[in-house]
Amino acid sequence: MSRPRIVIVGAGFAGYRTARTLSRLTRHQADITLLNPTDYFLYLPLLPQVAAGILEPRRVSVSLSGTLPRVRLVLGEADGIDLDGRTVHYTDPEGGEGTLRYDRLVLAAGSVNKLLPIPGVAEHAHGFRGLPEALYLRDHVTRQVELAAAAGDRAECAARCTFVVVGAGYTGTEVAAHGQMYTDAQVRRHPMRTGMRPRWMLLDVAERVLPEMDERLSRTAERVLRQRGVDVRMGTSVKEATHDGVLLTDGTTVDTRTLVWCVGVRPDPLVESLGLPMERGRLLVDPHLQVPGRPELFACGDVAAVPDLNRPGQYTPMTAQHAWRHGKVCAQNVAASLGVGGERRAYRHRDMGFVVDLGGAKAAANPLGVPMSGPAAGAVTRGYHLAAMPGNRVRVAADWLLDAVLPRQAVQLGLVRSWSVPLESASPEVARVPGRPDNDAAGGPADGAPAGARSGGDSAAGRSGAGAEAGAHRPGGGPARGRQGEPAANQPGREPAKNQPGREPAKNQPGREPAKGQPGGEPAKNQPGPEPAKHQPPKNQPAEKQPGEAQSAAGGSGRQRRPAEAAESRPDRAPGKPRKTSEPPRATKPSTTPTTPKPSAMPKSSRPPGARAPGAPAPSRSARPPADPGPEPPANQPPPGPDIAPGPVKRTDGRAAEGDS
Repeated sequence: MSRPRIVIVGAGFAGYRTARTLSRLTRHQADITLLNPTDYFLYLPLLPQVAAGILEPRRVSVSLSGTLPRVRLVLGEADGIDLDGRTVHYTDPEGGEGTLRYDRLVLAAGSVNKLLPIPGVAEHAHGFRGLPEALYLRDHVTRQVELAAAAGDRAECAARCTFVVVGAGYTGTEVAAHGQMYTDAQVRRHPMRTGMRPRWMLLDVAERVLPEMDERLSRTAERVLRQRGVDVRMGTSVKEATHDGVLLTDGTTVDTRTLVWCVGVRPDPLVESLGLPMERGRLLVDPHLQVPGRPELFACGDVAAVPDLNRPGQYTPMTAQHAWRHGKVCAQNVAASLGVGGERRAYRHRDMGFVVDLGGAKAAANPLGVPMSGPAAGAVTRGYHLAAMPGNRVRVAADWLLDAVLPRQAVQLGLVRSWSVPLESASPEVARVPGRPDNDAAGGPADGAPAGARSGGDSAAGRSGAGAEAGAHRPGGGPARGRQGEPAANQPGREPAKNQPGREPAKNQPGREPAKGQPGGEPAKNQPGPEPAKHQPPKNQPAEKQPGEAQSAAGGSGRQRRPAEAAESRPDRAPGKPRKTSEPPRATKPSTTPTTPKPSAMPKSSRPPGARAPGAPAPSRSARPPADPGPEPPANQPPPGPDIAPGPVKRTDGRAAEGDS
């Protein structure tokens, strides 16, 4: 008899706790599969400390395979559930598709950013729900302070030193508190020439900071923020966001390059497609976390509207504390439904209090209903986090100790670019990268992408200034790969590269004779050119390159790249899917039939530079299309193929040209 199959969608607080408890209860009596976009559990409450440089990213990332024995991990995002067929359809990180069958399904997909219809927010703001967003914010804030220190204009310095955080809940309050300490430490070590100090603003339409907490804790948090210099404005929000600043609801205009969106969260849209009863976007369940009428379907965490038995008629709030406890009860009820556990139980909670880390030795906490502040609250807060973390406790404690005795490293690594963390209602755990299946078949961003990405512009192109971030999207939807610190040579605002239409083609590009040395260090004799090389296959042998196949990089290595490598170099093409194009494919086999030379087919010495001999293989191309087509090419120059990309080119004269990479 086959073992029952349990599929858990999501590895947040609820999903991770469900998988860990089921692994202990079933003991090889069931097949447990965990579907998640990443291979780690993110301890979200410590994410502001990652953005402030206190903790390294891996400290708050707990390995799923290393801490969940007897649980099979499948990387991917669920995009469809067939309740009648009992299957879950998903897409893996490389664009492949798969299906998981289940006997019991646990939905714990979590939550996503909550967007409001405010003009410009989707284009110019960034959320704070995932690790990529925290890493981007750390680099961005560091960059703004460094650019402000070098700016001679006082107005520009003030705009770069102003950081606006919208939302005074748990996340927004902690981001503003830690951010002010982080930027003040940078300025103390490297004072600005204008004598200015970084300014953090915290906005919310609520009447007080931390409206979910006790009023006494709210006053404590606001007092700490104001003592540090944070501009706290309650009853105020953003009316419009622009490239150079924000317009507030009170009519004030604030010049800034940073807008952090911490307004709130909403349940993952996956549950909306099920057609089951909902409560404000959450799936209605009974006190046993089971969907009525579907005995095989369970839900917990932020996607589940769980009745609050202590407050009849209400539902448990969307907090990490409730999600963690949901997971344990859900696992017990799933095991009981399969006959491998004890009796099922209803979810009933007892409020243990809340903690808010305000940086340094300051915090606001009310453990067991006892309000605390100052260093005592700070010690309780960090002790609670160490006890609640399912792993990495020693590493986290070591980072806290080092931060207390050593200065922080204010460096920007540039690993996460602004276009890869757009503010959208999608999974915040994974950064958007070129070639992901988020883009449609035409190469444009998904429907949920911000308008700035759909129009081809970087949603935050001007916030970092001086082209410090990848500032332009290609017409195909993927960002152009320019050199860090300045736009690519073929991007708008710069002179087109030598291998682009409108300028003289590079020596190793179509329309000119190939250069003597190609990237990779191989001579031109074994490269395709105006005449076949000595080591090339005979003319009647089909060429190796077929339409839709990923070819090796320029340099003639002769090997085909793996799909992952192809996705890296082909932002306009989703992995695992054939490339769609409106133009006919190029000939894959040179003609072997002798033909009468036409007037244009003259000897090599008298042929123009843009022509090549009939039957000769086409010159090699790199793997990315140009971002800007530029002016019309000359009539005797073949159009650039879809695989041309900017980048440095090795030349025999020792200089670097803007051309094929």
